Amino acid sequence: RTMYDKFRQINKFVEFIDEAVEKSGLQKLHIIDFGCGKSYLTFVVYYYLVFVKKIQVEMVGLDLKADVIARCNETAGKYGYDHLVFAVGDINGYESNMPVDMVISLHACDTATDYALFNAIRWNAKMIISVPCCQHELCGQMDSQEIAILQRYGIVKERTAALMTDAIRANLLTESGYRTQLLEFVDLSHTPKNLLIRAVRAVIPGSAKKQARAEIDAIEKEFGLEPTLDKLLKETHA
Repeated sequence: RTMYDKFRQINKFVEFIDEAVEKSGLQKLHIIDFGCGKSYLTFVVYYYLVFVKKIQVEMVGLDLKADVIARCNETAGKYGYDHLVFAVGDINGYESNMPVDMVISLHACDTATDYALFNAIRWNAKMIISVPCCQHELCGQMDSQEIAILQRYGIVKERTAALMTDAIRANLLTESGYRTQLLEFVDLSHTPKNLLIRAVRAVIPGSAKKQARAEIDAIEKEFGLEPTLDKLLKETHA
């Protein structure tokens, strides 16, 4: 019972992955799980895709905690998951030695989600599925004179900043060539972090990219925002 909320979250996440994989038609996948932690999600995704869907998978779980990664590698060996490996590393600056088909992240904290999305964009990953966690960056930056009401009450400011963070991320993904959706992850009774970003590489019309950029510029100007993902992408294109 103590793990029921996690069970629900993992099962729902796998549903989103399954839908994306079905639509892609791919029978061979290289997947990276950023901020895998104890890797409940990583193991379930690998098992489902390899043993249930019969898809050839090469999967890497990445996290900063060496002891956790060591235990995960032991478990992968115990169950004969030959193409699932875990590595100690930072999301920021991680390099993959092969093309990446899918990047996933479940509750990567604050700007860690931005680095996961940035790497996925940089690698031209075909599919991105991410559930952000705590989001503090924009809450500390918000400074609007015209719409100050959204900053007056602490809880309103926090929730507004979190929603703006993900709206900007979605527009940046659109601008970068992804068909992007923001979806309800699971019911709020199971986790308050219930927004999921799903992005699939697609041909995005230039007009849609320009509109996405104009909306980003407008909200950043109004509230004095400098989101990490936007800064990373601008530095890449500079």
